[in-house]
Amino acid sequence: MPKQKLRAIIAGLAFLNLLTIMIFVIKPLIISKSVMGEETAAKVGSKDISREAWINELEKRYGEDVLEDMVDKEVVKQAAEKYKVKTSEKEVDRELKMMKTMYGTAGQTLNKSAGQLRQEIQSSLLLEKLLTKDVSVSDTAMQKYYDNNKDIYRIPTTYHISHITSATKKQADQIIRELEKGVSFDVLAMEKSLDEFTANQGGDMGYISQDNEQVSKDYISAAEKLQVNKWSDPVQTDDGWAVLYLHEKIEGKQYKYEEVKDKIQRQIALEQIQAPVSGKIFWDEFDVEWFYGMKEQK
Repeated sequence: MPKQKLRAIIAGLAFLNLLTIMIFVIKPLIISKSVMGEETAAKVGSKDISREAWINELEKRYGEDVLEDMVDKEVVKQAAEKYKVKTSEKEVDRELKMMKTMYGTAGQTLNKSAGQLRQEIQSSLLLEKLLTKDVSVSDTAMQKYYDNNKDIYRIPTTYHISHITSATKKQADQIIRELEKGVSFDVLAMEKSLDEFTANQGGDMGYISQDNEQVSKDYISAAEKLQVNKWSDPVQTDDGWAVLYLHEKIEGKQYKYEEVKDKIQRQIALEQIQAPVSGKIFWDEFDVEWFYGMKEQK
């Protein structure tokens, strides 16, 4: 999966999932409630903005993109069944690990929508395989590509951590005592952490590794000693103290040529065909009918 595709997945997944829920799940509920009276989403002076008007505006602005994404996924699914194209859990695991380790703090989003993300990766892999199934790439070209891009196929040992920052060690010790009493790490982070950005996300920093230059080496050292689902002793930082929590550890790995040969074949093939990586190419074949916005396309 090319880097630009990974970026597109990360940037769009949470956005599209949220809009899908709001437009296609919440809207019918709001409409049913409106029979008994409109719910107010906001007020400006004496003027109400109804929740139904808000949802309708969301659909008007983003509904077509969300629906197109849903159509693409279904088209890819049907095309994969027709042409007997499959992906394995091993392939999805590899892409997910690469995504987490490559984009660091974006892991916050990845972790919270892991199930949807796996489906998104699977759909993208299927689409790439469908688009490149008839393209031949020589072993010589693939081996050369691998030799010139080995770093792409290396993942560093990576840690998904949360933290709670404090000004003094005494405060950090108090945080640990509260954790030992059973208080949620997320709750304590929101209440006590001095890092306002991560505090709003329960202290979640995403995925960090030695490759993250913006992350304190003290954090890496502390994470290396932690077991999954455990918190650290107080860690001194440049700005004070912190308590870390380890959600997940991904072991570093350099993928061998044979392990990523299929991936390289698709990357080279996609460059050769110069076609957009989109399910739209199959719309006619699978008889897509489009009624969005009171217009029919076929």
